[in-house]
Amino acid sequence: MTSVPRIEPSTTLTPGKNAAKTRVIGALTVVFVVLAPFVVGAAGGNYWVRVLDFAMLYVMLALGLNVVVGLAGLLDLGYIAFYAVGAYTAALLTSPHLANQFEWFARLFPGGMHLSYFLIVPLSMALAALFGVLLGAPTLRLRGDYLAIVTLGFGEIVRIFMNNLDRPLNITNGPQGITGVDPVHIGGFSLSQVHTLFGVRLPSVYSYFYLFVLCALFVVWVCTRLQHSRIGRAWAAIREDEIAAKAMGINTRNVKLLAFAMGASFGGLSGAMFGGFQEFVSPESFTFWESVVVLACVVLGGMGHIPGVILGAFLLAVFPEFLRTTMGPLQHWLFGHQIIDTEVIRQLLYGLAMVLIMLYRSEGLWPAPKHEDRIANLARRARRAEGREKKTVRA
Repeated sequence: MTSVPRIEPSTTLTPGKNAAKTRVIGALTVVFVVLAPFVVGAAGGNYWVRVLDFAMLYVMLALGLNVVVGLAGLLDLGYIAFYAVGAYTAALLTSPHLANQFEWFARLFPGGMHLSYFLIVPLSMALAALFGVLLGAPTLRLRGDYLAIVTLGFGEIVRIFMNNLDRPLNITNGPQGITGVDPVHIGGFSLSQVHTLFGVRLPSVYSYFYLFVLCALFVVWVCTRLQHSRIGRAWAAIREDEIAAKAMGINTRNVKLLAFAMGASFGGLSGAMFGGFQEFVSPESFTFWESVVVLACVVLGGMGHIPGVILGAFLLAVFPEFLRTTMGPLQHWLFGHQIIDTEVIRQLLYGLAMVLIMLYRSEGLWPAPKHEDRIANLARRARRAEGREKKTVRA
């Protein structure tokens, strides 16, 4: 009976982990995140730190949409609806709006419910996930353009619903929006106030940045675990060939509903954070254009690749604001006066940049590594290790 030869770890398809390199990258990332608001604030003021805050919100939204589009291959053009669900959930449960509109509610909760965000965040995520299932259930047989049209309609229905639900019962206050939303507070620590920590002054936008980073890290951790789980492999199988996945025994109905629910829950988390950050919620924040921008973050960065999606979200959150603030002064410097409206130039350059990227980097700025590339890298790593061992033996 022949024995099976032992496979050396260097020749397997499991990539080796460089613990020292991982620790260095982790430490540099922590230092960068801690210092980012101070550096940006010193260079451009609190306005640019606020832009960073919105960039982190876009990161959470893009990662949630990446679950649906990048991992499961389901085109969703109404994703911003889940963002609205999370924001309005936070607004209704932390503001005095319902108490001001309904006497019976005022008797139960004088001045409003004002729930803690430890309850608001799970409720927002659960309600958004429920809406995700409600969206996914009727669209299980749809693919491609048809799925895109239905999801687009769903997003517009939610926005119009929020815009008109001020009569006959005033629940959302219609186009005027809901004011007086409680800021995010953890115990007695309110993020809307200026705090001093170890002698360092932390404005409100700085505190929100650190909170959003923690939320984004949570989303990244969950997405990473999902991507490398059996569920993630089932999503990948459906993305590549749904018929073959179904033939292999994958319950495509449940797996697709789970993708919609998980992606929507992250949208609800981002919406709840947005409501507390703005302290005001209105339907104008949840237009179709916002869905397009979030989808562009996923496509630009690289569908299915978490670091690429984060990069795309940062670029699309910061680049338009950079153009908005520089195009006016640049025209005055070149021509002495403004020739073209700044917003027009911003949209023109923004669109031109997207077209060029799609032409020359169709897979995104940071696409997911291909399986064959991973095998080639592992083979090169194994050859280098074998060469080092031979040199050691000769020495």
